[in-house]
Amino acid sequence: MRSSHSAKHTHSMKRTQALTSGSISSAIFRFAMPLFLGQLLQQFYNMADAWVIGNFASNNAFAAVSSGGNLTFLIIGFFSGIGIGGGVVISRYFGAQDKANIQKAIHTDVFFGLVASVIATVVGLLIVPKLLVWMKTPTEVLPYSLQYFRIYFGGVTTIVLYNVCMSIMQAQGDSLRPLYYLAISSAANVVLDLLFVAVIPWGVTGAAVATVLAQGLSVVLCLRRMCREPEEHLRLNFRLVRWDKDMMARIIRQGLPTGVQNAVISLGNVVIQSNVNSFGAYAMSGLGAYSKVEGFAFLSVTAMSMTLPTFVSQNLGAGNVERAKKGAIFGTLSAMAAAELTGVLMYIFIPQLLSLFISDPEAIAYGIIHARIDTLFYCMLALAHCSAGILRGCGKSAVPMVVMLGCWCVLRSIYVTVILKFIHEFRMISWAYPLTWTVSCILFVFYISHLNWRKAAQRL
Repeated sequence: MRSSHSAKHTHSMKRTQALTSGSISSAIFRFAMPLFLGQLLQQFYNMADAWVIGNFASNNAFAAVSSGGNLTFLIIGFFSGIGIGGGVVISRYFGAQDKANIQKAIHTDVFFGLVASVIATVVGLLIVPKLLVWMKTPTEVLPYSLQYFRIYFGGVTTIVLYNVCMSIMQAQGDSLRPLYYLAISSAANVVLDLLFVAVIPWGVTGAAVATVLAQGLSVVLCLRRMCREPEEHLRLNFRLVRWDKDMMARIIRQGLPTGVQNAVISLGNVVIQSNVNSFGAYAMSGLGAYSKVEGFAFLSVTAMSMTLPTFVSQNLGAGNVERAKKGAIFGTLSAMAAAELTGVLMYIFIPQLLSLFISDPEAIAYGIIHARIDTLFYCMLALAHCSAGILRGCGKSAVPMVVMLGCWCVLRSIYVTVILKFIHEFRMISWAYPLTWTVSCILFVFYISHLNWRKAAQRL
């Protein structure tokens, strides 16, 4: 029995690891690679969704599903962002090896996830139909959108809980298990998509059911693993899941700005989408297809922006201020280089990439216009997201929130609303993104260059 327990303990330590020692580049890439692969799987998951609908359903059905990403993230991103605040808190305690508070933070974060999922369900079902109308969704697309989102938000509990569980695991340095579970759920989603859309012609209803069921599987796997964790202070015990006033205050203090940030980014994009919708179903399909391709371009950015909060927070918790700074610089420059290389390749091959999802020349033309404007500015997007991740790791979550609110919501919305009154062309919408990315980068660089890292190490 002793040898068995020892083996389990050793296995657990391999899975949950501190990022506070050894080579900085190795530690970052070791943690980021499973996240990268996880995001890659997520994109294949989304691509399969889009491919099945694009090939076995109508253009209107494809437009309904592909254009809804910003709308879903508007609600889910808010609650998931707060849950991510729990990950920052756990990372800090993990770096400091404060076992009692690690356990308390895990159970409080799960409690929040359960409550948030109920609220997200109610809000989604009540508000989304009104938002679809406000977004000027074309009448031929609206029934498909309503059909899809009623089912999606009916099962949104699975999506919110998965994000919370994933952030808890990653906070402990475990980016590998979420990859396994995402791989399983992605495979399940593809099979269910083919079954419910291609074999059984349920259209957008089938796509929504497939998504909810696949996400449900990933939640079950996450909770099962967390309940079986050998380390007692890392193990989930549902009898300990409860409201803790002080710990919840810390989680909300760290996570609320991130939640608001996610929501305002999505709100700005919803405003953009409403203007895109005014150009008709082909514009919606073209931009929707581009968003599927774009997801692959952002893989390195997303992986690094998820890595940096954990790396920075763990090292600040352990008192390794210089290591935190060096890791932040290395991670940001790596993400920028990878993003720009990907952007150049997308610029060249975008017609072929779009044709994987849509075949109508008019829809493809809209996607090409957008891509040929945005892709060469991907380095700016990488810098902005990595800067936000660094600041979250430093306990400065309010700063990215303010910058994103000002640039990616207010400025973006004002620009699009005003410019289209004078120049009613689709390409003017596309310019909103590089413009606001660049302005936000200037503000982030200025703030981080004046940041007191030692003071940040004392915050929680």
